Order: sequence, then C-alpha cells, then structure tokens
Amino acid sequence: MGILAPGEPRFLHVGEGAKARRIAFLRRAASAGDGVGLVWLGGFRSIMRGEKASYLERAAGEAGRAYVRFDYSGHGESEGCFDDSTIGLWLEEALAVVRALTEGPQILIGSSMGGWLALLAARALFAAGESARLHGLVLIAPAVDFTEKLIWDRMPAKARAALKAKGVWPRPSRYRPEPDPISRELIEEGRRHLLLDATIRSHCPVHILQGMQDEDVPWRHALTLIEHMHGDPATLTLIKDGDHRLSRPEDLARIWAAVEGME
Repeated sequence: MGILAPGEPRFLHVGEGAKARRIAFLRRAASAGDGVGLVWLGGFRSIMRGEKASYLERAAGEAGRAYVRFDYSGHGESEGCFDDSTIGLWLEEALAVVRALTEGPQILIGSSMGGWLALLAARALFAAGESARLHGLVLIAPAVDFTEKLIWDRMPAKARAALKAKGVWPRPSRYRPEPDPISRELIEEGRRHLLLDATIRSHCPVHILQGMQDEDVPWRHALTLIEHMHGDPATLTLIKDGDHRLSRPEDLARIWAAVEGME
C-alpha cells in the first residue's frame, strides 16, 4: 500500500449491474510498523476532503498510522446519484472499503451519519466472523437511526404528504444554500437498519464525542444510544459548548485523543 498524495484519488469498484459504482478514496500507508489503522466514515452529504477528515490525515501521517477516507456514492468525487442512494448502499461501500483497502485491525471513525454506519459495519463484520478487523469505534455526534428519529419523526404533516406524493422532500439545510433532497427510498430503506429498537453491540470499545449545542443531533440522542449499548466498553464525552461539526482546534484534539486512547 503506497502513500497516496491528497490530490490523487483512486477508485474502488462496488456493486454489480445497474448498481455498480466507483467509489473515490484516499489512502495513506502506515510508516511506523504494523499499528492499528484508521478508517474515516463521513457524514450525510459530507466529503472526504472535509476539515475533520483532512485533520485526521495529517495526524495519522505524524503518528505513522495507515488511514483511509472515501466519498460515499452520490458524494464528492464518487460516482452515483445522491437521490438514488440509501443507507444500505452506503453501508455496502463502507464494508467494501474496510475489506479491500485495509490490513489488520482498524479504528472506524464515524461522524454523524458515519457513526450509524460504523455501528452497522461493526455488526456486519461480527456476523461474518470478521470482528478481528475491529479495534475500536470513535463516534462523533453519531446520528444513529437519523432517517427515522431525526428526519421522519420531525417532519411536518405537509412535508410527509409531499414526500409520499412526489418521492422527494427538499429539506432546508443549515450548511448550504440548496436544500437536502430527502427521498422516500432513503426513509423507507433506512428502516431496515434501525438500531435503537434493541440492544446495540459494537463488539469493540467505543468512544462517543457529542456537542451539547448540536442542533442536528441533540445530545440526548447520544444518551439514548449509550443506554442501548450493553456488553462492550463505551465512553461518552459531552462537550458543553460544542456544536454538530466539532471542528474547532480543541474539538479536533479531543477526537485524536479518543483515537489514541483506543490503544
């Protein structure tokens, strides 16, 4: 695995037939022995060149760690139409990245939606007898079950009716001028992957970092998550003045400390 420059994405082929797509990724090889590698799982409509992902690239390089980041289909430099994407497709891509682009145990670092996908990936790896690939999970404002708990349950009646009739709802976004297109398929397919209706197993240590000023994923959502986690070591760090992004220098330092604390 050669060291890949930040400006040179490669592509991983995922899926077959009509659902085949090329997933863009950036990969850094370990330069300090055979330590635990890192895999970045970004958030809903975020890209692998975002602030937290890029910070972790630098930190991983200084520590000599292997590090992989990628764009989900319909995001960034990857193929695919966002409107046609689902949690299941993005989970398939996350698992393909872990299996094809990493060696040895990994820490999955999941931000927002990526936190949900990290837990789903951990469950899938365990079920496949591949739990040795998991060293730990670092979850940043994990938006577990967000399609149901944070979108559908909060939607006004008119928005639900529009979604059912038109197949898509233009949800206003805090982070970009154009709305987020929420498809009916995203909501309905997301129900196949809900976790908060049962005990959640991570099969490895977990550290959750959650801002208490988060307007997208309320901090009590993180409490609900950790209440459902039994049988595996789990730590929750609440950051009183932290927002959803947790991208300030002090927040980034906390994220890296959580990564290093997995050793």
